[in-house]
Amino acid sequence: MPKRSELWCDMQVVERESEEVEVREENGEKKEEGEERDVEKGEEVGFEYEEQAVAAESNTNDDHNQRDVHMSMMHRLNPTNPLRIVINSNTRAATPPPPSRFSHGSNNIRVGATPSPPHFSHTPPHSQPRSTPNPQPSITTLNSRKYTNKISLFLFLLHMVAAIGLVGFLVFKGVQGLIEASDNRVKRAEKRVLKFFLPQVEAASLLSITLAFAWQKAVRVWPKFFVHFILWTTFLMSLSAGILLICFQKPASDGVGVCFIAFAIGNGLYACWITQRIGFCSKILIKSLEPVSKFPDLNQPTYWMLGVGFLWMSLWNLAVIGALNFYFTPLMIVLLGLSLAWTAEVMRNVANITVSRVISLYYLRGMQSNTKFCFQRALSKSLGSACFGSLFVPAIEALRIVARALNLLEGEDEFMFSCAHCCLRVMESIFRYGNGWAFVQIAAYGKGFVKASQDTWELFERQEMEQIVDSDITSSICFLTGVCSGSMCVIVVAAWTAKVHQSFTATISLLAFFIGYLMTRIAMALPHACVGSYLVCYAENPDNRLFDSTIKDRLALMKSGRDVAILTPRVPRRFAAR
Repeated sequence: MPKRSELWCDMQVVERESEEVEVREENGEKKEEGEERDVEKGEEVGFEYEEQAVAAESNTNDDHNQRDVHMSMMHRLNPTNPLRIVINSNTRAATPPPPSRFSHGSNNIRVGATPSPPHFSHTPPHSQPRSTPNPQPSITTLNSRKYTNKISLFLFLLHMVAAIGLVGFLVFKGVQGLIEASDNRVKRAEKRVLKFFLPQVEAASLLSITLAFAWQKAVRVWPKFFVHFILWTTFLMSLSAGILLICFQKPASDGVGVCFIAFAIGNGLYACWITQRIGFCSKILIKSLEPVSKFPDLNQPTYWMLGVGFLWMSLWNLAVIGALNFYFTPLMIVLLGLSLAWTAEVMRNVANITVSRVISLYYLRGMQSNTKFCFQRALSKSLGSACFGSLFVPAIEALRIVARALNLLEGEDEFMFSCAHCCLRVMESIFRYGNGWAFVQIAAYGKGFVKASQDTWELFERQEMEQIVDSDITSSICFLTGVCSGSMCVIVVAAWTAKVHQSFTATISLLAFFIGYLMTRIAMALPHACVGSYLVCYAENPDNRLFDSTIKDRLALMKSGRDVAILTPRVPRRFAAR
């Protein structure tokens, strides 16, 4: 009898709680029907999605409340109770419901449901089948928060601290020698340098930044004309600078003049050699510059870099003057020159990464990115890659050009050919791990420099675009623009210096060329970044509607053998197979 009375009481509890669940479900259904009638009347027009979400959530809560009630009933039953044994036998055969965000967590206590105490299940492992989750493919994020190439970033910041300290110290020593020098000879030397050296160098800085703004405006307004213009203007300006320096008939100026004339000859031969490439490269340049009009503030990062570069070069000029009256003058000037070259290259690549991120996100995602945020990202997260690339890319590209020039030699010496092809193979392999195209993937995905170089070159190989990339002359046009500005600065400064103090002509000419070249290279970061983003983004998604058929038609011509353009020399097949 006690067992029957206990079973009877448990059955009464189950029936009572089942009735409560049914009443709760009826109230929920009435509430849903009331809401549906309100929607039909038009009282809640415009909130259809919110009502669906609320209805789904209420159904889910009701299901979970019912499940919690059954669980609480089971926990109150005696383990030896026949009713609990029957319920357990039924639930073992059922498939467990999928986990929900409402059923996890020990703090999620619902109103109207009895919180269940922790228990241990005695169900065998094989009675509850588990579903194996499918692995999700990794998606490359466009908003990486990690800093890239931290070691190179640390080295650059350390270098900047040392450079600022050295420049400040040399400027102080120069001013101290001018004011407190006890020897009249030292004072006269300081005054002579300030009078006949500083004005010309500062004038070269001012002329270089003016030319930088002019070239950037010209390449955006007249891109096709600019390519032809800069090829032959650089030839004329470098030739004129060399002839002018030779006319002074000084050993130092004659040596510098011969270098300019030799470069002019090479420039003229190069301009004749790439004549058949100009048409295609002009089309790519015009097409890649089209998105610039959609971002009115896209030039601001370049302008900021030009302003900072102008101020730093002005202080650098004062430091050079201070180094002339300090110990180890040649060593100090060489260190200052290397520091300025790395700093200016980092400034150029910061502008390059900023423009590349804005343009590449426009191509890849159709996004109108904020130029200011992209600029801040380039100065923080991607600065390490800019420092690393600025240190190695110019050297790698220069050695690659030399290797290709050696590969063009013709003759009968098989040993010399083998050496030239071996050097070219080495440079081609190195180029895969460090190239200027990597800045697009650094800007878009926040990758490290080496990883971005590898992935970018793999994209080119996948689309069979190696010949198109190798034959691109955009980087050559940017380089020649810098040489043209430097040659103009040399002509102005050399003529001025020869009139007032001819012994300074060679030194000031070299400094003027260096400053003019670096300032213009910073300004030309925008067109270079636009072309790079166009080619890399096309290789990643050729079917994008923002790209026309220019590259596709060019590839078709190359595959059919109807392309008459002279290709850039690469490793011959008979040597590449070894």
